Amino acid sequence: MPADVMLLVLFGAALHAGWNALVKAGADKLLDMVAVAVGSALLCAACVPFLPIPARESWPCIAASVVIHVGYFALVAAAYRAGEMSVAYPLMRGTAPLIVAGLSGMLLGEALSPGGWAGVALISGGVLAFAVPRRGGAAPGGGRALALALGNAAVIAGYTLVDGLGARLSGHAAAYTLWLLLLAAPPLLVYARLRRPEGLGVKLMQRWRVAALGGICTTASYTLALWAMTRAPIATVAALRETSILFAMLLASVALKERFGLKRHAAAAAIACGAAMLRLA
Repeated sequence: MPADVMLLVLFGAALHAGWNALVKAGADKLLDMVAVAVGSALLCAACVPFLPIPARESWPCIAASVVIHVGYFALVAAAYRAGEMSVAYPLMRGTAPLIVAGLSGMLLGEALSPGGWAGVALISGGVLAFAVPRRGGAAPGGGRALALALGNAAVIAGYTLVDGLGARLSGHAAAYTLWLLLLAAPPLLVYARLRRPEGLGVKLMQRWRVAALGGICTTASYTLALWAMTRAPIATVAALRETSILFAMLLASVALKERFGLKRHAAAAAIACGAAMLRLA
């Protein structure tokens, strides 16, 4: 993977961890997820007039991804309600790259080299190791948190493949991303209105800081990821993006006061080694 692409994906990974930490730190995960989506949509609405319209061939991908993303946002909020970020986040993010790597060869003809597979496996294995319960205890949230996180891993793999292909077909990855995030917000607002019928607008306005900062982070992060997928194999970009767990680990430790032991530091080392292998693959 070219060095410039890799650095931008890593920067996007840091932004991705940042908005996830914002959601986890809030008292109402669903409303904060909606606030982030609304903030992103407002930013996208301001920017799309200055970008070309994505190519016609990419619009079915946008439509499919909008549906998938609504499910993604809802499952993220539910997973964070059910368990710790330090457990739910790695389960969601660590499983998805393995699914993408397996399917991208069959569906897109992007077979990874042995070094590429080793890098993906190290990153995913390291990310998944963060979800191992401490001192042999049960994972916080139990079976429900596990099911939600693993279910969302499949959703993440789905939108990754759809959007990687759509960005390539669009002719302009940034325009594709902005239209996608803009169109994904209204269905999510409808879902939130059904779940929170009283005072939704007022509550969202009270979360304007989350909307502003989270919207910027998620828009920039996903734009960088989809741009990278037009320059490198989708599976390798998807795996490298999951180095966000390293940034999430730092944020969870400092901001959320979650603790990490020797096993998770070893997992972080495995992720770093996997990223290095993807650079060389």
